[in-house]
Amino acid sequence: MLRRLHPVQPESFAYTPANLAWAEAQITKFPEGRQASAIIPLLWRAQEQEGWLSRPAIEYVADMLGMAHIRALEVATFYFMFQLQPVGSVANVQICGTTTCMICGAEDLISICREKIAPTPHTLSEDGKFSWEEVECLGACTNAPMVQIGKDFYEDLTAESFVAILDALASGEVPTPGPQNGRYGCEPLGGTVVLTEGNENAAPHNASVSLALAQGDTVKRIDGTEVPLLTPWADRGGRPAVSAATADATVAEAPAPKPAPAAKPAPAPKAKAAPAEPVVTEGTRPQALDAPRDGAADDLKKIKGIGPKLEQLCNSLGFYHFDQIAAWTADEIAWVDQNLEGFKGRVTRDEWVAQAKILAGGGETEFSARN
Repeated sequence: MLRRLHPVQPESFAYTPANLAWAEAQITKFPEGRQASAIIPLLWRAQEQEGWLSRPAIEYVADMLGMAHIRALEVATFYFMFQLQPVGSVANVQICGTTTCMICGAEDLISICREKIAPTPHTLSEDGKFSWEEVECLGACTNAPMVQIGKDFYEDLTAESFVAILDALASGEVPTPGPQNGRYGCEPLGGTVVLTEGNENAAPHNASVSLALAQGDTVKRIDGTEVPLLTPWADRGGRPAVSAATADATVAEAPAPKPAPAAKPAPAPKAKAAPAEPVVTEGTRPQALDAPRDGAADDLKKIKGIGPKLEQLCNSLGFYHFDQIAAWTADEIAWVDQNLEGFKGRVTRDEWVAQAKILAGGGETEFSARN
């Protein structure tokens, strides 16, 4: 299937404060220089926030991770879990159309979607509450036909039970997910034939359905109010101390631990708030400021290629204003390019100086105007 960005796009995107904190915590799970590994969870969080992935959202995440926009677009268009067009505010109905479900009645479910939601997939209903699409096997073949709505499966469907689910969602109710024909899980339709004793006190629903009902979120998108991601290493100013733990174990077991090679000393973890130290001496360090003028720094994210993390790094090096960057010489550009930690070469590649000259003069670049 050809997957393209929706023709109508919002002007901008930004994480909510809670989601931004979550995204920044995700990034710390990966080694320096490998922040791009967080691309899928960060795109997913953006989709959960907005319901779908817009171009500004994709580019925002790319800038945050120091990636070229095309790389993030490649990920977003490759995985079908990413919705590239607006979806229903209440639910996007995903109907399994693979062999088992198709044999057992998926075509009836698709017909209902065409009638009650929209004639074509990936199209909003008139009230904007629903959208639908046909997807590949969702792995519930024993309970065919089935659909996925939000986080849960609705299985063993008939045309009547499917209509009832859509009507309940439209009225603000949250239907009970799982089998819709009285089955507990995926036992034979005629009833359980093994392990039939000792089940007198079994829960009324299987574990998956019970958890969905207990949490009560089913079709609710992640909004940052959930249990926060725990990142104890972030509080210590470093990345996960896996290598340190391994080293401790080695010291305890080895009779004579080997000293670290002189050419590769183990770097001390740097606190996030500490000013960045130069890592090479190539080129000439540009003039830096101890703090932004008048206490107000320019929004360096208006420069294409600078996301929140790079802006923070630039500030830690003493660069707060467009006119500072606009004045960099070739020798100074070489120094900065080599001192951007996991983002080496970004100044040259994205032409920061040319953009900064326009912004410092009060103009707008194509990128800054779009954001």
